[in-house]
Amino acid sequence: MASPSSPPDPVELWPQVQPEAARRLMRAGLESFARRGYHATTTRHIATGAGMSPAALYVHFSSKAALLTEISRSGHEWTLSLVRQAVARGTDPVERMRALVEEFVAWHAEQHVVARVAQYELAALPEEAHRVVKGLRRETEQVVRSTIRDGVEAGVFDVPDVRVAARAVLSLGIDVARWYSERGPRTPADLGQEYADLVLRMLGVRPAR
Repeated sequence: MASPSSPPDPVELWPQVQPEAARRLMRAGLESFARRGYHATTTRHIATGAGMSPAALYVHFSSKAALLTEISRSGHEWTLSLVRQAVARGTDPVERMRALVEEFVAWHAEQHVVARVAQYELAALPEEAHRVVKGLRRETEQVVRSTIRDGVEAGVFDVPDVRVAARAVLSLGIDVARWYSERGPRTPADLGQEYADLVLRMLGVRPAR
């Protein structure tokens, strides 16, 4: 499992990115953005981390911002796909919400380096990229909101404001990327299950006795 200074292999993260040199640059950019922050990272940091000359970055990416855009966009596309697949597996609102939270939280732990950069460097994105990523975030929130609304209509969830509840659910999962470490006592799957229990209680579901 990856550590904060050693994220997963970029082939696993970005199998669609070709050639391999571009994946190396994305990995190096990811590591530097996570360690230094976007604004403190230079193109030289990224190229050196990838074992290339500074000019090599511009062969594959038009700028440092373009590289961040790819990392952020792909991370948000990944989580949107993940929550859609999770809710599709459930047969009722409680099952769908449990699956959604388990998958969302576990991903933010397993891929905490990617998630931290994607979620916490939004302000550094160029305007058009920011618009695209905001759209992906709205779609993800809509999946959560719809699941909560279904539960309210079915009488199994009890929340005063569906929109606020959806944002709270997402915020809990996103925050995992900020503090998670493999050195801790809980695995990503453990956290997913624990957070799912917490979220269902927050939504008014009590465990069966």
